[in-house]
Amino acid sequence: MTQQSIIEKINRHKKQPNLRYVLKEKTEDFTNTLFYTLFDIDTPVEKNLKLLEHQFDALVDLACWDVDKSCKKIWDSYVEKLPEILRRLNLDAEATVNCDPASLSIEEVYMAYPGFYAIAIYRLAHELYMEGFPLVPRLMTEYAHRQTGVDINPGAQIGDSFHIDHGTGVVIGETAIIKNHVKIYQGVTLGGLYVAKHLQKTKRHPTIEDNVTIYASATILGGDTVVGENSVIGGNAWLTASVPKNSTVFHTPEIKIKTFPNV
Repeated sequence: MTQQSIIEKINRHKKQPNLRYVLKEKTEDFTNTLFYTLFDIDTPVEKNLKLLEHQFDALVDLACWDVDKSCKKIWDSYVEKLPEILRRLNLDAEATVNCDPASLSIEEVYMAYPGFYAIAIYRLAHELYMEGFPLVPRLMTEYAHRQTGVDINPGAQIGDSFHIDHGTGVVIGETAIIKNHVKIYQGVTLGGLYVAKHLQKTKRHPTIEDNVTIYASATILGGDTVVGENSVIGGNAWLTASVPKNSTVFHTPEIKIKTFPNV
């Protein structure tokens, strides 16, 4: 097989005309600029807003394949929401400081907590998702997923003062609803009970009401599943049915310990 024939076969099988990986790279640059603009005290906001608009225009050129839909109009609406997004993210950071006895300062939360970073990128992506901007919101949250191990779909609805501790292995599905003052730990899954393409437009993921704590590796599945307010879900619990408010749910495995005498 000649090199030319190999090239021809590869080109024949490259079937996606809009698949340009530079979109992924530029989305990551845009995400980093957003994060620094909102949080880094040495980053000039006015200068960076102009840079962000320029970066967003590049994303529009790469991601908006529907010529009948003007994505350029989204920027003005999006940038107006940034102060409110920052206000809510400050509440998330304060919730972490108040929840975690290991946190020594709020600066540590902003710079060193993977859970906070994942929440920040989710909130920034969610508003673009709500605007119907194609692909970029998912690329933003997948960038955070790669860095933190926290997988939050940008379509999820998450209330104020949200805290993710440790973070690794957390999965929050597209139609999940999380209300205010919720705390979750590593390995928690808020997922779908069934996986089928025809369920795309339905609520597939659970609702978590106010003041709920979900401990490590708990799995909560199903769009009809509601965890009532002020409840505690213990580690390794598996839930596919609703839980009344003020409940405690726990998993009780049988643990046996055998001790051998010293020989």
